[in-house]
Amino acid sequence: MLAQRRYELIMQTLRAEGPVAVTVLGERLGVSQATVRRDLAWLEDQGLLHRVRGGAAASTSLEPSFAAVATEAHEAKDAIGQRAAEMISDGDVLLLDIGTTVHRLAVHLRGRQVTVMTANMAVYEELVSEPDIELILLGGVVRRNYRSLVGFLTEDAVRQLRADTLFIGTSGVRGDGTVMDTTVVEVPVRRAMIESADRVVLLADAEKFPGNGFATVCGPDALDVVVTNVDEGDGALDSFRENGVEVVVV
Repeated sequence: MLAQRRYELIMQTLRAEGPVAVTVLGERLGVSQATVRRDLAWLEDQGLLHRVRGGAAASTSLEPSFAAVATEAHEAKDAIGQRAAEMISDGDVLLLDIGTTVHRLAVHLRGRQVTVMTANMAVYEELVSEPDIELILLGGVVRRNYRSLVGFLTEDAVRQLRADTLFIGTSGVRGDGTVMDTTVVEVPVRRAMIESADRVVLLADAEKFPGNGFATVCGPDALDVVVTNVDEGDGALDSFRENGVEVVVV
């Protein structure tokens, strides 16, 4: 089992059951206790959990970190990111939103000849060593917990740019196709990104239907394409199609 998958399963277990012993995690994952301890040490370094006697418990911060969210539905996010990368042509100018699914898209851009503009520090770190990618990091206030740049400086930078395609994430999608967010400070930046792109592609795994969020980012009419792994029976997909949005199910 890959380490990333173990991290995901460990965090799911801790969130669902509370503190769990190393022996129990080893049995669940089918790995040695030494492997579990190494995994717990890595997750603790990321601020996702804290060690307790004989095991570990999930951290209780009010807002999950980028690293914590990245462990959720990792395989689905990667499949969505890979499919989204297939929609890109060499020479394209891309605007990449913050978020873990968009980060998985960036992984699949390695070796491509594109321009990437982003306020996503994880995307920057992923692509900074790629010589064929023109990389533009937008300014702003560093939101350390979520590895992003936000604020009026970010908005102003976005408004001065024009992208062929924006790839945007979300914390939730309502049944009528409304795209939601849980963090108010990110909403103005996302709205500015939508206005600055010729094509808007939403990347959303099944857990985002309906997901959560209380702040509206946009309606379905602002989108051109949705890439998701949600079941075809979900009403939100009908809402997208009724608004002329292309739905790509991976």
